[in-house]
Amino acid sequence: MATLLVTHPDCVLHEISPGHPECPARIDVILDQLKKQDLYDHCVHADAPIADREVLLMGHEPAYIENIFVSAPDIGSVQLDADTAMNPHTLTAALRGVGAGLLATDAVIEKRVNNAFCLTRPPGHHAEFDKAMGFCFFGNVALAARHAIQKHGLERVAILDFDVHHGNGTEDIVDGDAKILFCSSFQHPLYPGGYRDNVANQRVNVPLVSGCKGPEFQQAIMETWLPALDTFKPELIIVSAGFDAHAEDPLAGLLLTDMDYVWITKQIMDVADRHADGRIVSMLEGGYALPALSRSASGHVRVLMGLD
Repeated sequence: MATLLVTHPDCVLHEISPGHPECPARIDVILDQLKKQDLYDHCVHADAPIADREVLLMGHEPAYIENIFVSAPDIGSVQLDADTAMNPHTLTAALRGVGAGLLATDAVIEKRVNNAFCLTRPPGHHAEFDKAMGFCFFGNVALAARHAIQKHGLERVAILDFDVHHGNGTEDIVDGDAKILFCSSFQHPLYPGGYRDNVANQRVNVPLVSGCKGPEFQQAIMETWLPALDTFKPELIIVSAGFDAHAEDPLAGLLLTDMDYVWITKQIMDVADRHADGRIVSMLEGGYALPALSRSASGHVRVLMGLD
């Protein structure tokens, strides 16, 4: 089973501030773990391209896009909100994150690979139609979904977000799009705060309380996501793969383990096999305890490769 790994050294150059949890080392530790487990050399590799500015219009308003481009600093940093800042490398890294999703979507739909994991940063699922927030600038997964629909003519794309924080940006961008089913599990209450009501064949939000462990998480997914997915029958699954619901993560209070990420990846694989000809594009979101992140992400990739 061929799994595409998409990344780029530019994504390590973006830094919000020294000591910030969304740090460059997040990519390095995952790459190191993939090599340690002898997974890296068995992936198909591609450099994340810089997305054209025009593709951002599939998910963001023109004035917002212009503001991001003119805000990008040549030196120093620019603070966009309390959590989100740009250094001279941020815009390029963010555009490579978008480009990774588009490239991976093309490769999977065109059957050049079975599935893909995009190892890029900054993450994207908090970036709204007209706002950067929560470490995020562009809606990577939402843009990949729109690309699959507009370029490849897909009628049903599912976005699955198991990051510990609600994917408010993805929700904002795809809201009302009948061709996209958005499923999100998250700790509530926790940043960014609210979430929208569930709508059949459109949105499945699953709030979880602090202290939730693997069995409760798995039961919630089985009772909500899986029936909705089987009804929707996606032709492609795009994953917001955040690993910050791990018990070791410092930014939240869910208590998942490495094996819970193996479990949910297997569920996603099963759904993709039933409805989407196995087509999955996974994109890194959160995860801030570096050892747990490296283990969980590599476990995720191992399942995508059909090795677990």
